[in-house]
Amino acid sequence: MSALLAGNLAEGCYQVGLELPEFFVSERARGLWRRRFDQVTAEPESAPWLARAAVSEPDGAVVGYAGFHGPPDEVGMVEIGYTVVPEHRRKGYARAMLKSLLERAAHEPGVEIVRVTITPDNTASLATIVGFGFVEVGEQMDEEDGLEIVFEVPADRILKA
Repeated sequence: MSALLAGNLAEGCYQVGLELPEFFVSERARGLWRRRFDQVTAEPESAPWLARAAVSEPDGAVVGYAGFHGPPDEVGMVEIGYTVVPEHRRKGYARAMLKSLLERAAHEPGVEIVRVTITPDNTASLATIVGFGFVEVGEQMDEEDGLEIVFEVPADRILKA
C-alpha cells in the first residue's frame, strides 16, 4: 500500500508479485490506499478484511480490487467495496467480485449483515447487485461520493440467493 500511495506502481507490482494496472495509482485509488493504510496502521487486525487485487482466471490479469471496509462491527455488519479498472468493465468482473465477497461474508463467524452503498446515478453497480438479495434500507451522504443508497442483505440469506 505504501508504494501505491507514493504513486510508485513498479514497486507496488514488485511487492505484490502482480502486474498492477496504472489505475492502481490513480487519484481515486490512492484515496482508498490512504484510508486503508491509516486503518491498518491503527487497527492491524483489520488487514485481512481490506481491499485486495482482483485477478481474473486463468490469464492472471489484475482487473480491479475488492474487499471489506473492515471487520464486522458491533452488530456484525460488514460493508463491501469493489472496483473494476476501466479497461475491464462490462465483462462480468464486478459481479464475480461481489459474489466472492458475499460468499466469504456468509462463511465468516460474526458477520450478520452485508452492506453496500451505491450512488443513485451508478446504474451499472445498481444492476450488479440485482439477484443477490440486497434490500434498500436508506440513504447517506459520503464525503467523497455524495449521496449514496444503502443496501443490505442478511448473511444467512446469502448462500440461498
